[in-house]
Amino acid sequence: MNKNILITGGAGFIGSNLTLKLIAKGYNVTVMDNLSPQVHEKGEFSPSYLSIKDKVSFIKGDVRNISDWEKAIQHQHILVHLAAETGTGQSMYEISQYVEVNVQGTANLLHYLTNFKHSIEKVVVASSRAVYGEGKYFCREHGTVYPNERREIDLQNGQFDCTCPVCGNIVELRATDEDSRLHPASVYGITKQSQEQIVLTVCKSLAIDGIAFRYQNVYGPGQSLSNPYTGILSIFSTQIKNNNEINIFEDGKESRDFVYIYDAVDATILGIENNDITSDIFNVGAATPIDVLTVAQRLLREYNSTVSCAITGNFRLGDIRHNYADLTKTRALLGYEPKYHFDEGISKFVEWVNEQEIKEDNFNKSIIEMKEKGLFK
Repeated sequence: MNKNILITGGAGFIGSNLTLKLIAKGYNVTVMDNLSPQVHEKGEFSPSYLSIKDKVSFIKGDVRNISDWEKAIQHQHILVHLAAETGTGQSMYEISQYVEVNVQGTANLLHYLTNFKHSIEKVVVASSRAVYGEGKYFCREHGTVYPNERREIDLQNGQFDCTCPVCGNIVELRATDEDSRLHPASVYGITKQSQEQIVLTVCKSLAIDGIAFRYQNVYGPGQSLSNPYTGILSIFSTQIKNNNEINIFEDGKESRDFVYIYDAVDATILGIENNDITSDIFNVGAATPIDVLTVAQRLLREYNSTVSCAITGNFRLGDIRHNYADLTKTRALLGYEPKYHFDEGISKFVEWVNEQEIKEDNFNKSIIEMKEKGLFK
C-alpha cells in the first residue's frame, strides 16, 4: 500500500485490532496512545499493547499535547482518530476530563493540520451512536418522532419506555439513520458530536477527506475486562467470573446494537480505502437490537454459571432506552455488511474470556461513584 497511517488510541480495543488488520494489508502504521490505566490496567504489559508493540512505530503521547501531535503526524498520509475518553455514566461527572480529551484533543489535531506543514490526506474520526441519544421511533398518531430525554420521575415509577413528545403515547422503536436528530443524553455523546462536526468542518476547509463513523456497541476478544464504565459484556463477564450477582438495570428490556470487533474494523478500513468520499458520516453496527436481559442470560449459559441475575429497576441518568443502526447508507456507499451474528460473536468472546486472568470486579466501585454524584438511582 505504501501509505503511512497514524492511529491515535491504537493500543486500545478497536485500535489494536485495526492496527493488526492494516499491517496485514501492507500499510505502515504508527500508533500514538497514552496507555491510560483505566483501559490498560497493566500499562506497557497490557495484552492489546503487547499485540502491536513490535509491529508499529509507537509513540506514548497524549492528544492534549500539541508537541505529541507534532511528533506523531510527521510523514503520515491517513489519520485515524480513535483516542477518547469513553463511557456515558462516567462522563456525567468527569466532565472536564471528557471535554479536554475528546474535544480539546481533537481541536489540537485540527489546529496542527491548519497551521503546520503535513502530508495528511484523510482523517477518520470515531464518533458514537451516543450522538443520537434516544434514536428514531414511530408514533401511530404522529409518525416519525424523536423522544425527549426520559424524566427521572417516570424512571423512578418504573415507566422506562419512551413516549411521543407530542401526545405522550408509548412509541415503537425504529432503526436510526444518519439523518436522524442529534440529541445526545450524556456529556460523552456531546463530545462525540463535537468531534465529528469539527473534524468534518475543518477538513473540508483544508481539502482533506473526512469521515466520521458512529459506532454502536463494539464487543469481542481483546476488550478491557477491568474497565467498569464501558461494555456490558465485559462488565457482566467479570461479575460472573467473580461469582457476583448481575444487576440488571431498569426492567432488562432496554436494548443495544452489538457489533463484533472484526465487523467494526472492516467498516473502518472500507472508509480508509474509499477514495470517492470526501466528507461523510456512517453508522457502524449489526442493525439488530438485543435487550440487556437476553445478553445476561446468554452469558450465564455460555459460562455454565449459576450466578443470580436480578432485575432491580435501578437506572443511571444519561442512559438511553434503545438505539440500533440503520445501515442502508453504509451498505450502499461503503459496501459494508456485518458478518458476525451475535450468537457467533458472543461465543467467540466467551471463549476468549475463559482464557484470561480475571481479577477484581470493579463494577460496584463505579456504582458508588455514581451514587455519590446523584447519577445512580
